[in-house]
Amino acid sequence: MTEALNSGGRAIAARVLTRVWEDRAHAAAVLDAEIQRAGERDVREAGLATELTYGVLRMQGYLEETGRSLSSRGTLIDHYEARAHLLIALYSISFLSRIPVFAAVSEGVAGIKRLIGEKPANFANAILRAHALTIEKKGRPDPKKTILESTPSWLKGALRGSLGRREALDFLTAGAESPPLHLAVGNASEREAILARLRAAAPGRDDGDEPAAEHFEPTHYSPHGIIARAVAHPRSLPGFEQDWIVQEEGAQLVALALGAQPGESVLDACAGRGNKSWLLSHQVGPNGTVTLVDKYPAKLAAFIARGQAKSQLATHALDLTVGIGELTRESFDRVLVDAPCSGIGTLRRRPEIGLHREEADLIELAALQLAITQRASSLLRPGGTLVYAVCSVLKAECEEVIERLLETEPLEPLPLKGTLPKELVAENHALRLLPNKHGTDGFFLAAFRRR
Repeated sequence: MTEALNSGGRAIAARVLTRVWEDRAHAAAVLDAEIQRAGERDVREAGLATELTYGVLRMQGYLEETGRSLSSRGTLIDHYEARAHLLIALYSISFLSRIPVFAAVSEGVAGIKRLIGEKPANFANAILRAHALTIEKKGRPDPKKTILESTPSWLKGALRGSLGRREALDFLTAGAESPPLHLAVGNASEREAILARLRAAAPGRDDGDEPAAEHFEPTHYSPHGIIARAVAHPRSLPGFEQDWIVQEEGAQLVALALGAQPGESVLDACAGRGNKSWLLSHQVGPNGTVTLVDKYPAKLAAFIARGQAKSQLATHALDLTVGIGELTRESFDRVLVDAPCSGIGTLRRRPEIGLHREEADLIELAALQLAITQRASSLLRPGGTLVYAVCSVLKAECEEVIERLLETEPLEPLPLKGTLPKELVAENHALRLLPNKHGTDGFFLAAFRRR
């Protein structure tokens, strides 16, 4: 059944897109804040805002080129939020069959008029009506082909060089559909009980849709993971940040690859907000210690304030490219280096990355990744385990970094078969996770033993 365009969802998406373009903000964080601020808890309303935001970001190249080609002066509106309304309308006309074309045009024009006046609104109206006629005559474009057309040339080349032509195409087109939310439970043995609670709390059927209880299922590879579909906001679910946290399955596998054992001393060398540290704390337990290192004290403080860890904790606000501070060499049983990277592996979840990154970034990032991992390696005791990981699939940040690492550090490859499912790793010490193959975000990880 056709449904009218929801102006609340459109307004939220326009504000999020404005922040992404103007401030280079992360879409996910801004979208989360905007949905909370607007009080849009309904699944359909929040879902529309999400779909419009990520749809425009994925297809931005195509949408802008389409708009320019239909513009009498070959340009688009030079106002971030008004341009967002124009691209949202173009996206709706192009890809959302459930939204009437007249509604997409009307809402887009009204949004622009409200922001910058009648003349730009009339300009947008002409573009949108012309595009609607084109779609009526030729049909809607193929989303996968459109994503490829919207991907920067340098990135397509880097992916082909890293994955091969076919795999690169499959990787990019995996972003045609938004991925579901992934949750992580601290103890794998509790996953079934938590799944049962989530399903029991889910509402029943709505307008003939499948039961909401069926929107929760275990992840395929991580024994700690739960897939949650059609969720308005994770805070609406029972057990939020008590029984579980939001954590993508590939990120869970990175933490699990370390193979942390009860009572051990573990270093999370690039801890960020501590989600992997949270999982590691459950693995080492109350007799173990997880040490978190990050450049930004606020991130470490936020993790401590959450009070969720199950182990002893230590934190160090420290830039490992400069030095090791008060940390002691050869003192940790295991070290995880989830290094700062381009984030290209998360394109399907964070499509704005393709807009913000440039090829030159890879050289600087690779040097940073190597420097951090070299210093982190010095903190590992002989016989201890180091895992290097990036949420990238590009060779410049993956194989090329660990090749240089092995040239400078007393490390030897360590097979992952003891910590991750055999179907993923066999005898290999390195693994590239791909959305088109594994259903996870794109990650590269490699394990080593210190001699």
